[in-house]
Amino acid sequence: MSFTGIRFAGFGGQGVILAGMIAGRAAALYDGKNATLMQSFGPEARGSACSALLIISSEPILYPHFDHPDILVAMSQEAYTRFAPALNPGGILVVEEDLVARDPQDHPGPAFAVPATRIAERLGRRLVLNVVMVGFATAVTGMVTAEAARRAVRDSVPPATVALNLAAFEEGWNFGIGGKP
Repeated sequence: MSFTGIRFAGFGGQGVILAGMIAGRAAALYDGKNATLMQSFGPEARGSACSALLIISSEPILYPHFDHPDILVAMSQEAYTRFAPALNPGGILVVEEDLVARDPQDHPGPAFAVPATRIAERLGRRLVLNVVMVGFATAVTGMVTAEAARRAVRDSVPPATVALNLAAFEEGWNFGIGGKP
């Protein structure tokens, strides 16, 4: 069975689980794929380790867990330090560039960085850094289609924040395809 394993990781309060849910919803509802999502987080409400394991496949998913992701989206130094060693050798690393100091020798494969926190702050709400990361990761990995992700963002956030979150997605997407934030 062929699948793409994606780990979103960071700390509680960054919207890690929502980022995984958006990508999974995009795959399952709008790209016609199968998806599973498992989440893990510490007992604290904010600041503890947090991750979401997402599997996307064109075939049925028989087991919802993997050890070595094909894509790692790391939004904190702790997440990078903890999960980067398990990334598949040819896997894609996506990091928040202001929060993660990465060593290129840790993962010689494809790696991309985005100033998601700065972009979110410029949009007026730091909390949308997760959606900036989804937009960026969508652009650089092709994990889901952009239109599917946009639709999933609309369906996944509170109605009063749809415009802000769509703007965050577009900023991340544009940065990923080489545009300016």
